[in-house]
Amino acid sequence: MSSRRRRCKRQLIKFTQHIAHLITGTLNSDNEDEDQESTTVRYHPENLEHLQSQTHFSRQELQLLYRGFKNECPSGVVNEDTFKNIYAVFFQLGDSSKYAQFLFNAFDKDKNGSLSFEELVCDLSVLLRGTTEDKLNWAFNLYDINKDGQITKEEMLDILKSIYDLMGKSIHPRLKEETVRQHVRTFFQKMDINQDGVITIDEFSDCCQKDENIMQSLKIFDNSV
Repeated sequence: MSSRRRRCKRQLIKFTQHIAHLITGTLNSDNEDEDQESTTVRYHPENLEHLQSQTHFSRQELQLLYRGFKNECPSGVVNEDTFKNIYAVFFQLGDSSKYAQFLFNAFDKDKNGSLSFEELVCDLSVLLRGTTEDKLNWAFNLYDINKDGQITKEEMLDILKSIYDLMGKSIHPRLKEETVRQHVRTFFQKMDINQDGVITIDEFSDCCQKDENIMQSLKIFDNSV
């Protein structure tokens, strides 16, 4: 199990580096998706001072990041299909589409179906330079699929199933759905402190901070870019 986790972490790190390269303009983009995106309405970033206050990047870093991002994405946005294609490159042993969809929705703060420079750079700032609280809030938002401020068993099941689908052939033997459901029940019982059937951000954060494995996993992106 530990070897599978290490492989998955390595792929997640590679994916984060890929997103960083996309933003910094060091990724070669000559596929059809870029051509499709270039036909969309061109997007320009908001006031850099405001964006600087929202991230852990300096004004100079943001200027460099945006210059590179414009080279890779002339339209100024990344659509969901392109995002899924990027993710699929790094998780070829399984089906990454569902997890990539959940991840895209977590990035897509304004729910307009595309990722702007601001959305990507703000979330990259959290993953690379955010505090523990920042990262836990981001993780909670990922699990909170319908964004109602709480995590249900169904939402946790959907996320975990998508993770197992993502890992695909690296899991032997293939886990049955009932096994995944049992994992969800175990996690949920641990996190749902007041046993009201949902997990709040406070319960999620408290439980995670008491789990050494989870706290170590929050550091997997440190120094990755």
